[in-house]
Amino acid sequence: MPCIQASNPGSMPHQHHGRVLAGVGCGAEAAAAPPTASGMRCGAHDGEVPAEVARHHEHAAPGAGRCCSAVVQHVAAPAAAVWSVVRRFDQPQAYKRFVRSCALLAGDGGVGTLREVRVVSGLPAASSRERLEILDDESHVLSFRVVGGEHRLQNYLSVTTVHPSPAAPDAATVVVESYVVDVPPGNTPEDTRVFVDTIVKCNLQSLANTAEKLAAVSS
Repeated sequence: MPCIQASNPGSMPHQHHGRVLAGVGCGAEAAAAPPTASGMRCGAHDGEVPAEVARHHEHAAPGAGRCCSAVVQHVAAPAAAVWSVVRRFDQPQAYKRFVRSCALLAGDGGVGTLREVRVVSGLPAASSRERLEILDDESHVLSFRVVGGEHRLQNYLSVTTVHPSPAAPDAATVVVESYVVDVPPGNTPEDTRVFVDTIVKCNLQSLANTAEKLAAVSS
């Protein structure tokens, strides 16, 4: 489960029943993705995800009981600086500030590595166990799957891509994070999408701040 700090974590409900996927904020409102298309391929993100990385974010239509979305973040730092932060599967707390701690349970940071993250209080979760599915240093693609833990986001699969901005390839970056997840009992697909989109947006805003500071120090 992706986690970072909200502007007021104490205001978020710490519940595990009913419609609890609400109350997270980081100074930006989440926008729900368009309804997913029927059929084998999901077309919900067509026109949202940049063409340069669209192939990495393609997936089957989620079907009943699941939802998906994609979030795009522009970063005023070179892609290498951004990727150096994203690729550290063992250190999600470098920019995901809802993460209180992270411990590797198996592996050394490569594909197949299993981590357990503990989250700060105020979220409808306590921990998340996650497996690294893709780590492509050439294409700048990272994917992980949630495989356990104490939370309500079951079968969560995330893909993050980092690529140079076409407008300023040496100085700016576009980050895209997409996901597919089960809709928790008692919630709607839109409830779930808005909740997760908000957390992902906060994560990526924090990533931008972290990478921009790193780039400034390195320049």
